[in-house]
Amino acid sequence: MKEEHIQNQKKGFIAGLTAYVMWGVLPFYWKSLGEVSALSILCYRIFWSFIFMIAILVISGKFNQFLVETKALVRDRKRGIAIILAAILISVNWFIFIFSVGSGQVIEASLGYYINPLVNVVLATVFLKERLGRAEFVACLLAALGVFALALQNGVIPWSSLAMAVTFSLYGLIKKVAKVSSFTGLTLETLVMMPFAILFLLFFSPEGFMTFSAPINLLVMGAGIVTAIPLFLFAEAAKNISYILLGFLQYIAPTLMLLSAVFLFKETFELPQLVAFSSIWVGILIFATSNIMTLKRNRLKK
Repeated sequence: MKEEHIQNQKKGFIAGLTAYVMWGVLPFYWKSLGEVSALSILCYRIFWSFIFMIAILVISGKFNQFLVETKALVRDRKRGIAIILAAILISVNWFIFIFSVGSGQVIEASLGYYINPLVNVVLATVFLKERLGRAEFVACLLAALGVFALALQNGVIPWSSLAMAVTFSLYGLIKKVAKVSSFTGLTLETLVMMPFAILFLLFFSPEGFMTFSAPINLLVMGAGIVTAIPLFLFAEAAKNISYILLGFLQYIAPTLMLLSAVFLFKETFELPQLVAFSSIWVGILIFATSNIMTLKRNRLKK
């Protein structure tokens, strides 16, 4: 039983790591869709993600399992509401992120995802009763100081960053406690938002439905793939590793975004910001070192 638990933790860690790396490079994808409005991109993400998930369910032979789980969710009001809430939260998160990237605010988007793990820690301790060790507490404190300094430098409350952090943290918490498979969860989340996406694309989108050049149309269709795969991996990670560890893996994505923003998108990044981000990075290092040492001690006890 212990061996199976360790294997599940390893699988969850790898899934989470891969998901956050993919999310970290996603700004490049949305930048390439510059001629498409942010709300239209969101609706295409929802539409093509659903199509992609249905195709995966059919190809993998899990469509019947999807139907069985969906019927069970319809009969279970609380779980059904949880899926609806998850769909709304992830859609809001997607839109804010797409809009931030499209308006040249990738650093602000990365700040949102730096704040996210701190919100994860709060939710984990309050709702899941997970405990922080001394090293983890120090790591959280350093990260919090770094995030606070970043917000202070801007002179205003970073509402978009906070909204991204809160919506994704709540989404992750729902994925952690809702008893539904990753395939079914992702398919139902996109299904919930599908009517709104189709209505907007057909009747309200300024560009019309799929009226772009062939390369842009292909990229729009590919939005379903680049959306569904990391979300599926995230769902697998959320089931198999602690929510606090999942939160700190999150730092991979905003770090990649930050590097892209500074070195490739040429956004402003000055010394005070470097100091603040350094505080966050030291916190990550302490947390990671603590977890590695704990893992080694557990292996020696076997």
